[in-house]
Amino acid sequence: MSQHPPLTITGGRILHADGTIAPGALRCEKGFITAIGSDVTAQPGDEVHDARGKLIAPGLVDIGVFAIDKPAFHFGGVTRAALMPDQNPPLDVPARVRFAAQSGKPDFWVHPLAAATQNLEGRMLAEIAMMRDAGARAIATGRKWIADSGTMLRLLQYAAMLDMVVIAHAEDAGVVGKAVATTGEMATRLGLPAAPAEAEALAIMRDLALAEMAGARIHFRAVTTAAGLDLIRTAKARGIRVTAGTTPAYFMLSDLAIGNFRTFAHVSPPLRQEADRQAVIAAIADGTIDTIGSGHDPRGPEDKRLPFADSSPGMAGAETLLPLTLNLVADGRIDLPRAFALLSTNPAALLGVNAGRLAVGAEADIAVIDPERPWIVDSEKMAASAGNTPFDKLPVTGRVLALFKGGVAVKIKAG
Repeated sequence: MSQHPPLTITGGRILHADGTIAPGALRCEKGFITAIGSDVTAQPGDEVHDARGKLIAPGLVDIGVFAIDKPAFHFGGVTRAALMPDQNPPLDVPARVRFAAQSGKPDFWVHPLAAATQNLEGRMLAEIAMMRDAGARAIATGRKWIADSGTMLRLLQYAAMLDMVVIAHAEDAGVVGKAVATTGEMATRLGLPAAPAEAEALAIMRDLALAEMAGARIHFRAVTTAAGLDLIRTAKARGIRVTAGTTPAYFMLSDLAIGNFRTFAHVSPPLRQEADRQAVIAAIADGTIDTIGSGHDPRGPEDKRLPFADSSPGMAGAETLLPLTLNLVADGRIDLPRAFALLSTNPAALLGVNAGRLAVGAEADIAVIDPERPWIVDSEKMAASAGNTPFDKLPVTGRVLALFKGGVAVKIKAG
């Protein structure tokens, strides 16, 4: 990155690290922001990008993705992503973590999440310290809950010793079984295997107790129910080191979206009822939820064009993460600085990376955004390797116009 000339972005509205938005410019050199403010001007030899009055914001940091689709992430303004260990083979040894950490450079940063257990089977702890040294930024239990409480406690104790956060999946596996939907009218009408929403609260309750015992940091990647959010709200008030995330599916959709056996709405955890969707929105607004990620998990026809119960959960989310979150701004539930705290600042802090904010000394991961530009989601034109989105043909607002990784322009695929 340091071989490229310095960059100055002028003529925009800067979202500063303190949450204020003001006209100004910023200058980047050797991959870092070196100056920011209303008095910043380009120096001889600088590359200059005119933001033309649009928003200059930090690049998005996407926690908990299942695949690295660089064109899709670039389209969505994502400059860094934390990759889940659920790969083939899983990220449970240092060599695989090291390879994943290098896989996105130079125009994208991949932050691997170390598998908590060997082969993600939930029994024997993996070589976590060695994976940390190989580039893992956190530990993840993967798509599944660790059912054995002793194993989970040892994991949290080890993570506390290493000062690494554990990113947990929150569904009690014994209750969920092979369910693909949430117990309720919709699952009954469709005749789908279903599990009660309380499976989430049961998992969160146990893991919070174990995290408190271990003095560990725990992050629940996707919290989707009112009961689960109430537990996290209470735990935060008690001083437990817990954070929570969600994805746009859970504040945009309820289980009504699976009507007609629509497999593009088959996600994990499954979509909940309307009261839970409203609870997620309230938790985003009141600070209970700390991060919003895409849950990016592209699935082709071989995985989706099947009977609902046989299809694979997951959706392509990188390209719609920003505009769907901006819906909350348009609806007056959160303001623009809060949106980027959820999308950039908080995820970066969770991973311990020097990004996610526009400040002198931070890495120059920058997006120029038109928050008011309308466009229509089209699954057939998506940059992702598969366009399995439940938001196909949805009109949205908010588009990335230019993206810079380490102060160097990244090409964005038109769509």
